[in-house]
Order: sequence, then structure tokens, then C-alpha cells
Amino acid sequence: MHQTTAMLIELGAIILVLGLLGRLAGRVGFSPIPLYLLAGLAFGQGGILPLQASEEFVATGAEIGVILLLLLLGLEYSASELVTSLKTQYPSGAVDFVLNATPGAVMALLLGWGPVAAVALAGVTWISSSGVIAKVLGDLRRLGNRETPVVLGVLVLEDLSMAVYLPILTALLAGVSLAGGTVTLLIALGTVGAVLYLALRHGRLISRAVSSDSAEMLLLVVFGLTLVVAGIAQHLQVSAAVGAFLVGIALSGEVAEGAGVLLTPLRDLFAAVFFVFFGLHTDPADIPPVLLPALALAAVTALTKIATGYWAARRAGISAKGRWRAGGTLVARGEFSIVIAGLAVGTEPRIGPLATAYVLILVVLGPITARWTEPAARRFTNRLHPAPRPTPPTPPTTEPTEAVRTGH
Repeated sequence: MHQTTAMLIELGAIILVLGLLGRLAGRVGFSPIPLYLLAGLAFGQGGILPLQASEEFVATGAEIGVILLLLLLGLEYSASELVTSLKTQYPSGAVDFVLNATPGAVMALLLGWGPVAAVALAGVTWISSSGVIAKVLGDLRRLGNRETPVVLGVLVLEDLSMAVYLPILTALLAGVSLAGGTVTLLIALGTVGAVLYLALRHGRLISRAVSSDSAEMLLLVVFGLTLVVAGIAQHLQVSAAVGAFLVGIALSGEVAEGAGVLLTPLRDLFAAVFFVFFGLHTDPADIPPVLLPALALAAVTALTKIATGYWAARRAGISAKGRWRAGGTLVARGEFSIVIAGLAVGTEPRIGPLATAYVLILVVLGPITARWTEPAARRFTNRLHPAPRPTPPTPPTTEPTEAVRTGH
């Protein structure tokens, strides 16, 4: 009884603190993710008030949080939108991968963490935060801007790439052989292809089978189906998160909209628990030794994301102002960087503190770059190439008359 009482008190305190932090972040106009991470650091080992009774429940809640994050992400996209983005935006996705995954991989190798950690840290620096960026676009009233579809196209490709990247990373972290890793990758690619095919050809039938007039039944069926598919995907080493993402893609129309509305509060709750859980397993004393690499990575990958957005917008024929806005908007990292780091901490524990510091920096810097990159670029350009000053008009010259010349 005492253990149950302590667990309830700890859980209540955690959720209450998260609610207050979320309200504070809303008033300031920033994402609550860094505050959730800081709360986890405070409640974890080495923190101010370590948790004891509720750690197991929080660990389970964190797993559900990752699944719901990917499920809601999949519900936002239809299969046709994903296929269209693949056809039109794949060059931008390739540039995004090269420019932003490379710094993470190089940093891991320079720190001597090995090739598996390099693959993990490459993912941490590669993927932008869809949640933070969507909020920033809404706050800045840029949803109707010409460059916004370019930004969303890059994010869609990153999200879809997770369906291939996560199984590869999971296989590497599990120490699977080359042959086993190849099989896992083929299973992942085949599963993604099959889901896209079924969603394109038979999406209405799938949605009709899941649909219900009762909000309660719709919630239970979609959530239960997602957990089952996520568990099967985890068993096949394809990643539970990818399974949840594919369930979201398979659903469309009114079913996807209704499920999204019903599941959003659950996602927000368990996603907050996930960020706290990640902070719980990061000792604050481990962050100062990796702070300089985190700052260096943040500086480099902020510039590479700006370059990515600029290039993608230029390719789409957007004006210079829109190019800079697109680049600055893509800087924020968040939920997926933490998901990837959470998978890798078992192999390389130092990834956790580095990823925490890195995300804390860029999730705060992201809204700033989204707002100020274009004005800063405009001022810098004006200083390099100042506009020529207009020359004052010369007074008209008049020829002296004959009377003036002769003195009459």
C-alpha cells in the first residue's frame, strides 16, 4: 500500500510540474521540450529530487509516448502526399541528409565513440523537430507563405526516412550481423512499400474497417491496433515507432482526423513523460564534459540547416527573403533527436548527455533563427552591397545673352 501511495504522489507531482512548465512555455512563446528535459534532469539520479516509486511506470509511459508521437505524425500525412513529396522533393532530402547527418557522424568519430554511435549521432543532428517547427510557423503566421510548402516537404522526407533509418539503427545497436541487418532493412522497406500501396489503393477500406460513430470505440480501436502493430514491429526489429508511423499513414480521411483529435491529448501527456524519462536517465554531472562538443555541433548544424532550407527554396523558385526564412525555420531539433539518442544510450551512454545539451540549445535557438535569419541576412547583404546614393541634380547652365556679352 505504501509503495502504491508513493507512486501516485510522485506521478501526480510530475504531471503537475509538467503542466505548470507547459503553461510557462506557452506564455513565453517557446516549446516546452527544454523545460521537460530540465525537469527530468532534476528528478533523475544526480538531480535535486530523485524518483523512486514511479520509475517503472514512467519508463512504460515513455515507450507509449514515442509510439503516439509517430502515430500522430503518420495521421498528418496521406500516402499520396508522401509519394508526391518523394517525387518532387527527393533532391532536397538528399542535400538535407548530407549536410546535417555528416557533422554528427564526424563528431562521434572524433570523440572516439565508434561507427555505431556515429550512425546514431548522425540521426540526432539530421532530423528537425516537426512539432516545434509547426508551432513556430503558426506563431509567426507563415502557414500561407510561399516557402512553407518547401519547409513541410523537407520535414515529410525526414519523417519518411525515419521508417528506413530507425530499423537500420536498431539492428546496429542490437549487434546484428551484416546479413541480419540486410534482412531487417529489406523487411522495413518491404513493409513501408506494402503500407503505401495498401493506403493508396485500399485506404478507404482500411479506414472504413476502423471507423466508428462512437468516439470511445474509435479511440480504443486505433490505439489498440497501434500498440499491437508496434509490438510486432519491435519483435521483427523494425522499431515500434516505425510500426506506429505506418498505422498512421494507412488511415485517412475522417477517420484520421477524428483519431488525431482524440489521441492528441494522450500524445501530449505521454510525450511529456517521455522527455522527462530521457532526462531521468541523464546525470546532470555528465553534461559539462560534452557541452563544448554540443555547442560546436549546434553552431555547425544550425548553419547547415539554414543552407538546406535556402537551397530547397531556391530550387522551388522562391525569392531570397523566402529562402532565408525557410532555412531559419528548419533549425530546431527536438523529439526525434531525443528518440534516436534514447535508443543509442545503451551502446554509448555519452550520447544521452550530448543529445540533451544539443537539443536544449537548438530547441531554444530554433524560434529565434526562424524569426531573425531573414532580417539579419538582409542587413548583412545591404552592408556588403550598399545601395548607391542618388546624385544631386546639377543646376541648369544658361548661356549669357548678347546684351550681357557686349555690356548693353
